[in-house]
Amino acid sequence: MERDVRALVGDPRWTTLPADVRAQVMAQRMLETPDGSRWLFGAHARWHRFGRADGRWHLSAPPAHPEVRSAARLLPPPPVIPPLPLPAGPDFVYDRGSTQAFVGPDVPNGITDGIRALLQAHRGLRRDDFPLPSGGLREMFARDVTSPVAAVWATVMWCAYAPAFDGNEVLLSMFGEFLARPLPGDDWVRWLPPTSLDALVSLYAERMGAGAGEAGLRLVRLMRDTAVVLRADTRFRPRAEALLAMAEPVLAQPWLDRHALAGGAVRQAWLSRCPPHLIGATLTEVSSGEHFRHSLYDLVEALAYTALRGVDPRAAAASLLAADLDGRFAGSPAAADAVNRLYAWMDEESRHWLYGALADPSHPLRGYWPVDDALPPALVPPDRRAAAALLGAAYATGLAWCGLTGTAPPASGFAASSAVVPFLIHQRDDPFPAAGPGDFSDLPPDHGRLRAWQ
Repeated sequence: MERDVRALVGDPRWTTLPADVRAQVMAQRMLETPDGSRWLFGAHARWHRFGRADGRWHLSAPPAHPEVRSAARLLPPPPVIPPLPLPAGPDFVYDRGSTQAFVGPDVPNGITDGIRALLQAHRGLRRDDFPLPSGGLREMFARDVTSPVAAVWATVMWCAYAPAFDGNEVLLSMFGEFLARPLPGDDWVRWLPPTSLDALVSLYAERMGAGAGEAGLRLVRLMRDTAVVLRADTRFRPRAEALLAMAEPVLAQPWLDRHALAGGAVRQAWLSRCPPHLIGATLTEVSSGEHFRHSLYDLVEALAYTALRGVDPRAAAASLLAADLDGRFAGSPAAADAVNRLYAWMDEESRHWLYGALADPSHPLRGYWPVDDALPPALVPPDRRAAAALLGAAYATGLAWCGLTGTAPPASGFAASSAVVPFLIHQRDDPFPAAGPGDFSDLPPDHGRLRAWQ
């Protein structure tokens, strides 16, 4: 069915069909699994499950077990077609990249070398010409650090699918001398918070608002050049491509954001330039709920290997989500409000699993919770690639529900993603940071910031 729908949507005539005709065509492609669930491969090139209770379609990763999938059957089209998650066309060509975190498989040397070169070329600029505006970036960096350094960092962090990095990652260590305080996490993993597009574009907007147009354009060019380097890694590629699409028009038409700058709407102006086939990369900015749904879908896919062990990956994902919520709130009055916000973005089966795992200490799904910071045997990844994908998807899901509920991410990581770390820390690509210009390894031993970083 996936191949059939992809071929259908890939036909140039698809976007020219009236909406009611497209709905009729898609209604002929609904499937039913043996448990009576109805499924449709629709918008975003992802599966949707029909909710019997509310009569709506919900984004939901499909059953992964081969026997269940092969037993699915076509449903006759209903006499009255309910609203369907119709593919738009561009959403089917969106490249989702990789869900792997930056623990285990390191960032390739070509990327770290490229970022180091950009950092070295812009680190000596005058602070009077490139000050750091107030906000989170100013608090992160030392007082004498300039906005170009922050622009490189913010671009790296915004483009990262899941900013959990190996404690020895060279891409982070080259920023060590610029930071005002240690990054969250420990020597094994740095659990970094997400960087917003607003924080990134504020560096450019501040210079333009101060009448320093050349400096503002130089910052945009630096963001562009950083994204060009990053897109060689699939963990950065989708958002790097989206950032390029938003930033490059400014370099070709420097006056483009004039009205947005005057109205304080630069972020919105940049988002409006993101082409339809890359909108998925900006969900963190436009809809925290949609971003959570897609992150949870990624987590289910990362757990697909458990299906052959008799585990439903969707139930396992709901269980790990419950473990993270339980570990974060631990009976706090804020827990109920946070969970209720998540329910609205989940299909009814996942909601049922999540509620059961949180409410009942003896619920079977609690058997998938990490114990003593370790995954149960049924969820142990089969190899390093699967472990890195699970860690990344679990961490991205944690950040997504934090964003949706207004919760601060824990500095020590979430229960689920932290439990994956032991499967990766002894398989590092590079056990020690490589020395080089801009690394903290070439600083004197008594350097104050080096001590803070370590």
